Amino acid sequence: MSQWYYPKGSLRQGPWEAVVDESLPGWQYTGMRIADSADSDHFTIPADGKERVIYMLSGKATSVTYTVDGESSTVTLDGRVSVFHGAVDYLYLPINTEISFSTDGRVMVVEAVASVSKPVSLRKAADVPLLLRGAGRSSRQIHDYGGVDHLDADRMVAVEVVAPAGNWSGVPPHKHDTYIPGVESNLEEVYYFELAPDRSHAPEGEVDPIAYFRTYSSDEREMDEMMEIRSGDIVLVPYGYHGPAAPMPGYDLYFTNVMAGPDPDRSWRVTDDPRHVWIRDMWESEEVDPRLPYRAED
Repeated sequence: MSQWYYPKGSLRQGPWEAVVDESLPGWQYTGMRIADSADSDHFTIPADGKERVIYMLSGKATSVTYTVDGESSTVTLDGRVSVFHGAVDYLYLPINTEISFSTDGRVMVVEAVASVSKPVSLRKAADVPLLLRGAGRSSRQIHDYGGVDHLDADRMVAVEVVAPAGNWSGVPPHKHDTYIPGVESNLEEVYYFELAPDRSHAPEGEVDPIAYFRTYSSDEREMDEMMEIRSGDIVLVPYGYHGPAAPMPGYDLYFTNVMAGPDPDRSWRVTDDPRHVWIRDMWESEEVDPRLPYRAED
């Protein structure tokens, strides 16, 4: 039986805090690796048939050496205080690239099975498109480092999302599990979550940041999950409607997601649950949450 929810620590492989790849039942196209300097001072990834984006979740800097077509280069990725402190540097590397890096913090590697070798791309934090989607309690912030319009990749689609405390991301619930040209894409999706107390407060003592994430069937394929989410948890969405991702009041929510699939084209098109699509009409009379955008200096 396939498993879709993985609490922090349950996907550890060697020095990697988590590895999502095709070794997991029911998974084929996307993946994720998380590295922490507390576990090792050096990480390596052999050349293979996957394209990747590397960036820091937190920490000061990461030094990445990569080899493409026999030529080696080294770049330094600047970090950030936390995932709630704005965008960060992102390095895209194509298939058949040997990678090694050293870091003083936590590093995310998102990946997708690919076949076409695209150019290496380094995008600095200041150049990352920052998008605000939704309105009212559906407001959220997007760091679009890996979307179809902002990254020249072969298969991967990836973004970071921040939802302020009490807001609902992924509303209305939507799906991308059936290829309909020009209408809907067929994409697997991996979510990695972090939570923290609302930055306008400084609670004393122990806290327990919590969010909730929902997935359910869109057709005959069985899916019915309501998950309690904490920092470091990972969720796989192979098909079905998904959303909302909603933090409790008092806690901010971050997630990164990476998508890829078998479609003949690289696109991100979704179909809303028709029972909830009317919610989009509410945004016309609502303002974007004034707590957004979250920036590095906040």
